This record gives sequence, C-alpha cells and structure tokens, in this order.
Amino acid sequence: MPSSIREPNVSSNYSFKGNLMLTIGKLGAQAGVKVPTIRYYEQIGLLPEADRSAGNQRLYNRKALERLGFIRHARDLGFTLEAIRDLLSLSDDPDQPCAAADVIAKAQLAEVESRLTRLTALKVELERMVVQCAGGKIADCRVIEVLGDHSLCATDHRHPEADLA
Repeated sequence: MPSSIREPNVSSNYSFKGNLMLTIGKLGAQAGVKVPTIRYYEQIGLLPEADRSAGNQRLYNRKALERLGFIRHARDLGFTLEAIRDLLSLSDDPDQPCAAADVIAKAQLAEVESRLTRLTALKVELERMVVQCAGGKIADCRVIEVLGDHSLCATDHRHPEADLA
C-alpha cells in the first residue's frame, strides 16, 4: 500500500455489498484530501462516482482510496489534472508499455526544471534588491524602486505566461 495512504480504521467504516466502505469524510482523512476536492475529482471524472448507502451517503471502496492516493501523490509532484487523467488511464491498462507514462513524467520534469530556473532568477534578484537597499526612508528604498520599474532588474524573471494576461 502506498505510504501516503493510512490503513483504514475498520471499526468506524461501513460494509456495503460485502466490501469494506469508507464515507467521504473517512476517505478524505485516510488519503489526506479535503472533502470538496474529492467531490470535484468525482465531478471531473478522475474518481468514479461513489456507491450510495440507503441514506444516500457516498461510500468508497479500497480501490477508490488507492486511486485518490495516486491522484494526491501526482498532485504533490505538480502534475496537471489532465496529465493525471492520462496517467490514470494508462494505469487502468497495466499490460501496455510504459512509454506514454515516461513521456508525461519527462514533460513534468522539464516543467519543474523550468520553474527552478525561474525561482533561481527570482532569488538572485531579491537578494540583489535587499543588498542594495540602504535601510533609509521609503523615498530612497531600492526594493520599492525596483518593484516599480522592471527595467532595473538584473534578470528577466517574469513568468512565461505573464505577457499573456
């Protein structure tokens, strides 16, 4: 079982159609995902629609817990919902080659490397601003001056999508 998923507390769960079932709150607690997020994942099709109890309460099986753990771990690694959808689709057919999963992971790695480059440029610029600030009055503050005029920056650290807004 993935380490991010806790072992269910059987005494506080339900049995439905002969299977151990978790309520949405228990599922969220086990996987570390908030209830509204679980509902959203159902709504967009990342999680299958839950079974319902006689009282119309959502009930989830172990497979749903594992799938939610997969989604959470992928989100923690920064994968987009679309990439997660593709990875889940691939995981649903375990006999196929993993080349497609590798392509998705390599694209995510490239995105992380790009973000790290931008963050490094941001760090350098912030350090430069702080060092140049004399600590006097706001009228002479280098931090305020640089924030007001991007041309005073030593590097171009803007987000690639900043010009699209």
